[in-house]
Amino acid sequence: MGEIFDINAVFSAIPRLLEVLPVSLQITVISMIVGLVFALLFAIIRMRRIPVLSQLVTLFISFIRGTPIIVQLYLTYNGIPLLLKFINQQYGTDYNINAIPAMIFVLVTFAFNEAAYNSETIRAALQSVNKGQIEAAESLGMTYLQVLRRVIVPQALVVAIPPLGNALIGLLKGTSLAFVAGVIEMTAKGKIISGSNFRFFEVYLALAIIYWVMTILIEQILRFLEKRFSIPDSAAGAMNRGWFSWGRREI
Repeated sequence: MGEIFDINAVFSAIPRLLEVLPVSLQITVISMIVGLVFALLFAIIRMRRIPVLSQLVTLFISFIRGTPIIVQLYLTYNGIPLLLKFINQQYGTDYNINAIPAMIFVLVTFAFNEAAYNSETIRAALQSVNKGQIEAAESLGMTYLQVLRRVIVPQALVVAIPPLGNALIGLLKGTSLAFVAGVIEMTAKGKIISGSNFRFFEVYLALAIIYWVMTILIEQILRFLEKRFSIPDSAAGAMNRGWFSWGRREI
Protein backbone atom coordinates (compact mmCIF):
# COMPACT_ATOMS: atom_id res chain seq x y z
CA MET A 1 0.00 0.00 0.00
CA GLY A 2 2.89 2.29 0.73
CA GLU A 3 4.07 1.96 -2.88
CA ILE A 4 0.66 2.91 -4.24
CA PHE A 5 0.01 5.86 -1.95
CA ASP A 6 2.59 7.61 0.21
CA ILE A 7 1.08 9.87 2.86
CA ASN A 8 4.52 11.21 3.71
CA ALA A 9 4.79 12.59 0.18
CA VAL A 10 1.66 14.67 0.85
CA PHE A 11 3.05 16.22 4.03
CA SER A 12 6.50 16.75 2.53
CA ALA A 13 4.99 18.53 -0.49
CA ILE A 14 2.95 21.03 1.55
CA PRO A 15 5.93 23.10 2.86
CA ARG A 16 7.45 23.24 -0.61
CA LEU A 17 4.16 24.39 -2.12
CA LEU A 18 3.73 27.00 0.61
CA GLU A 19 7.04 28.57 -0.46
CA VAL A 20 5.25 30.06 -3.48
CA LEU A 21 1.96 30.80 -1.72
CA PRO A 22 2.93 34.52 -1.57
CA VAL A 23 3.00 34.54 -5.38
CA SER A 24 -0.56 33.22 -5.59
CA LEU A 25 -1.69 35.70 -2.94
CA GLN A 26 0.06 38.56 -4.74
CA ILE A 27 -1.77 37.75 -7.97
CA THR A 28 -5.07 37.45 -6.10
CA VAL A 29 -4.83 40.68 -4.08
CA ILE A 30 -3.42 42.95 -6.79
CA SER A 31 -5.77 41.63 -9.48
CA MET A 32 -8.77 42.02 -7.18
CA ILE A 33 -7.93 45.58 -6.14
CA VAL A 34 -7.18 46.79 -9.67
CA GLY A 35 -10.17 44.87 -11.00
CA LEU A 36 -12.51 46.49 -8.46
CA VAL A 37 -11.31 49.98 -9.42
CA PHE A 38 -12.00 49.33 -13.11
CA ALA A 39 -15.24 47.49 -12.27
CA LEU A 40 -16.53 50.55 -10.41
CA LEU A 41 -15.49 52.76 -13.32
CA PHE A 42 -17.20 50.47 -15.84
CA ALA A 43 -20.36 50.31 -13.72
CA ILE A 44 -20.56 54.11 -13.46
CA ILE A 45 -20.00 54.54 -17.21
CA ARG A 46 -22.85 52.15 -17.97
CA MET A 47 -25.16 53.63 -15.35
CA ARG A 48 -24.54 57.16 -16.63
CA ARG A 49 -24.85 55.93 -20.22
CA ILE A 50 -21.84 57.94 -21.36
CA PRO A 51 -21.87 57.98 -25.19
CA VAL A 52 -19.27 55.82 -26.95
CA LEU A 53 -17.62 54.79 -23.66
CA SER A 54 -20.74 52.94 -22.57
CA GLN A 55 -20.85 50.96 -25.83
CA LEU A 56 -17.13 50.18 -25.67
CA VAL A 57 -17.40 48.99 -22.06
CA THR A 58 -20.41 46.82 -22.92
CA LEU A 59 -18.49 45.27 -25.83
CA PHE A 60 -15.43 44.66 -23.63
CA ILE A 61 -17.49 43.02 -20.88
CA SER A 62 -19.27 40.82 -23.42
CA PHE A 63 -15.94 39.72 -24.90
CA ILE A 64 -14.37 38.91 -21.51
CA ARG A 65 -17.43 37.04 -20.26
CA GLY A 66 -17.67 35.11 -23.53
CA THR A 67 -14.10 33.81 -23.69
CA PRO A 68 -12.12 31.44 -21.40
CA ILE A 69 -9.60 33.10 -19.14
CA ILE A 70 -6.85 30.80 -20.41
CA VAL A 71 -7.46 32.18 -23.92
CA GLN A 72 -7.29 35.70 -22.47
CA LEU A 73 -3.95 34.80 -20.91
CA TYR A 74 -2.62 33.69 -24.29
CA LEU A 75 -3.93 36.87 -25.92
CA THR A 76 -2.26 39.05 -23.29
CA TYR A 77 0.97 37.04 -23.38
CA ASN A 78 1.24 37.51 -27.14
CA GLY A 79 -0.61 40.82 -27.48
CA ILE A 80 1.44 43.04 -25.16
CA PRO A 81 4.73 42.30 -26.98
CA LEU A 82 3.01 43.00 -30.31
CA LEU A 83 1.72 46.31 -28.95
CA LEU A 84 5.18 47.33 -27.74
CA LYS A 85 6.68 46.30 -31.09
CA PHE A 86 4.11 48.49 -32.87
CA ILE A 87 4.92 51.44 -30.56
CA ASN A 88 8.65 50.97 -31.23
CA GLN A 89 8.08 51.02 -34.99
CA GLN A 90 5.69 53.96 -34.98
CA TYR A 91 7.39 56.25 -32.47
CA GLY A 92 11.01 55.17 -32.67
CA THR A 93 11.11 53.99 -29.08
CA ASP A 94 13.28 51.13 -27.86
CA TYR A 95 11.19 49.15 -25.41
CA ASN A 96 12.73 45.77 -24.64
CA ILE A 97 9.96 43.31 -25.45
CA ASN A 98 11.86 40.37 -23.95
CA ALA A 99 12.26 42.15 -20.61
CA ILE A 100 8.55 42.17 -19.76
CA PRO A 101 8.04 40.30 -16.47
CA ALA A 102 5.74 37.31 -16.79
CA MET A 103 3.79 38.58 -13.78
CA ILE A 104 2.63 41.59 -15.84
CA PHE A 105 0.76 39.35 -18.29
CA VAL A 106 -0.95 37.52 -15.46
CA LEU A 107 -1.93 40.64 -13.51
CA VAL A 108 -3.32 42.41 -16.59
CA THR A 109 -5.36 39.38 -17.59
CA PHE A 110 -6.81 38.62 -14.16
CA ALA A 111 -7.44 42.28 -13.31
CA PHE A 112 -9.47 42.96 -16.44
CA ASN A 113 -11.26 39.62 -16.13
CA GLU A 114 -12.32 40.56 -12.60
CA ALA A 115 -13.28 44.04 -13.78
CA ALA A 116 -15.60 42.65 -16.42
CA TYR A 117 -17.36 40.20 -14.11
CA ASN A 118 -17.46 42.39 -11.00
CA SER A 119 -18.73 45.44 -12.88
CA GLU A 120 -22.13 43.77 -13.19
CA THR A 121 -22.13 42.95 -9.48
CA ILE A 122 -21.17 46.50 -8.56
CA ARG A 123 -23.69 48.00 -10.97
CA ALA A 124 -26.49 45.95 -9.43
CA ALA A 125 -25.33 46.94 -5.93
CA LEU A 126 -25.19 50.64 -6.82
CA GLN A 127 -28.65 50.53 -8.35
CA SER A 128 -30.03 48.91 -5.20
CA VAL A 129 -29.46 52.09 -3.18
CA ASN A 130 -32.65 54.02 -2.39
CA LYS A 131 -33.08 56.69 -5.07
CA GLY A 132 -34.72 59.00 -2.56
CA GLN A 133 -31.46 59.23 -0.63
CA ILE A 134 -29.54 60.02 -3.80
CA GLU A 135 -32.00 62.75 -4.76
CA ALA A 136 -31.86 64.17 -1.25
CA ALA A 137 -28.05 64.30 -1.38
CA GLU A 138 -28.13 66.02 -4.76
CA SER A 139 -30.68 68.55 -3.45
CA LEU A 140 -28.16 69.47 -0.76
CA GLY A 141 -25.73 70.50 -3.46
CA MET A 142 -23.49 67.45 -3.47
CA THR A 143 -21.68 66.57 -6.67
CA TYR A 144 -22.11 63.09 -8.15
CA LEU A 145 -18.71 62.03 -6.80
CA GLN A 146 -19.68 63.21 -3.30
CA VAL A 147 -22.98 61.34 -3.50
CA LEU A 148 -21.12 58.28 -4.71
CA ARG A 149 -18.59 58.41 -1.87
CA ARG A 150 -20.89 59.39 0.99
CA VAL A 151 -24.20 57.74 0.12
CA ILE A 152 -24.09 55.16 -2.66
CA VAL A 153 -20.85 53.21 -2.11
CA PRO A 154 -21.25 52.65 1.69
CA GLN A 155 -24.71 51.14 1.21
CA ALA A 156 -23.88 49.28 -2.00
CA LEU A 157 -20.92 47.68 -0.22
CA VAL A 158 -23.29 45.73 2.02
CA VAL A 159 -25.02 44.24 -1.03
CA ALA A 160 -21.82 43.62 -2.96
CA ILE A 161 -19.70 41.86 -0.31
CA PRO A 162 -21.13 38.30 -0.74
CA PRO A 163 -20.82 38.09 -4.55
CA LEU A 164 -17.48 39.88 -4.53
CA GLY A 165 -16.31 37.42 -1.89
CA ASN A 166 -17.24 34.54 -4.16
CA ALA A 167 -15.34 36.26 -6.98
CA LEU A 168 -12.29 36.54 -4.72
CA ILE A 169 -12.39 32.82 -3.97
CA GLY A 170 -12.75 32.06 -7.67
CA LEU A 171 -9.81 34.34 -8.41
CA LEU A 172 -7.59 32.58 -5.86
CA LYS A 173 -8.35 29.23 -7.49
CA GLY A 174 -7.96 30.76 -10.94
CA THR A 175 -4.37 31.75 -10.20
CA SER A 176 -3.54 28.11 -10.89
CA LEU A 177 -3.56 29.09 -14.58
CA ALA A 178 -0.74 31.61 -14.13
CA PHE A 179 1.81 28.95 -15.05
CA VAL A 180 0.60 29.36 -18.65
CA ALA A 181 2.45 32.70 -18.73
CA GLY A 182 5.50 31.26 -17.00
CA VAL A 183 4.76 32.38 -13.44
CA ILE A 184 5.79 29.84 -10.83
CA GLU A 185 2.86 29.76 -8.42
CA MET A 186 1.54 26.81 -6.42
CA THR A 187 0.21 24.76 -9.34
CA ALA A 188 3.38 25.24 -11.36
CA LYS A 189 5.40 24.32 -8.28
CA GLY A 190 3.26 21.22 -7.92
CA LYS A 191 4.09 20.22 -11.49
CA ILE A 192 7.78 20.64 -10.77
CA ILE A 193 7.65 18.62 -7.54
CA SER A 194 5.53 15.81 -8.98
CA GLY A 195 7.79 15.66 -12.03
CA SER A 196 10.77 15.03 -9.78
CA ASN A 197 9.30 12.37 -7.45
CA PHE A 198 6.51 11.01 -9.70
CA ARG A 199 4.06 11.24 -6.78
CA PHE A 200 1.48 13.11 -8.86
CA PHE A 201 -1.57 12.19 -6.79
CA GLU A 202 0.08 12.99 -3.47
CA VAL A 203 1.42 16.36 -4.64
CA TYR A 204 -1.88 17.45 -6.16
CA LEU A 205 -3.70 16.27 -3.04
CA ALA A 206 -1.40 18.53 -1.00
CA LEU A 207 -2.14 21.35 -3.43
CA ALA A 208 -5.89 20.76 -3.08
CA ILE A 209 -5.62 20.85 0.73
CA ILE A 210 -3.84 24.22 0.63
CA TYR A 211 -6.45 25.75 -1.69
CA TRP A 212 -9.21 24.28 0.48
CA VAL A 213 -7.77 25.77 3.68
CA MET A 214 -7.25 29.17 2.01
CA THR A 215 -10.85 29.14 0.79
CA ILE A 216 -12.13 28.40 4.30
CA LEU A 217 -10.06 31.28 5.72
CA ILE A 218 -11.42 33.69 3.10
CA GLU A 219 -14.98 32.54 3.84
CA GLN A 220 -14.48 33.28 7.53
CA ILE A 221 -13.13 36.75 6.76
CA LEU A 222 -16.09 37.41 4.47
CA ARG A 223 -18.57 36.35 7.17
CA PHE A 224 -16.91 38.79 9.56
CA LEU A 225 -17.10 41.59 6.99
CA GLU A 226 -20.76 40.86 6.25
CA LYS A 227 -21.60 41.17 9.95
CA ARG A 228 -19.38 44.23 10.29
CA PHE A 229 -20.99 46.16 7.44
CA SER A 230 -24.53 44.80 7.65
CA ILE A 231 -27.24 47.32 8.53
CA PRO A 232 -30.01 46.02 10.83
CA ASP A 233 -33.54 46.52 9.49
CA SER A 234 -34.40 48.93 12.27
CA ALA A 235 -31.26 50.95 11.67
CA ALA A 236 -31.85 50.99 7.93
CA GLY A 237 -35.37 52.26 8.44
CA ALA A 238 -34.18 54.94 10.83
CA MET A 239 -31.51 55.97 8.36
CA ASN A 240 -34.07 56.32 5.57
CA ARG A 241 -36.43 58.33 7.78
CA GLY A 242 -33.70 60.51 9.21
CA TRP A 243 -31.82 61.29 6.02
CA PHE A 244 -33.26 64.76 5.52
CA SER A 245 -32.65 65.81 9.12
CA TRP A 246 -29.11 64.43 8.87
CA GLY A 247 -28.63 66.49 5.74
CA ARG A 248 -29.79 69.64 7.47
CA ARG A 249 -27.30 69.06 10.30
CA GLU A 250 -24.57 68.76 7.69
CA ILE A 251 -25.53 72.21 6.39
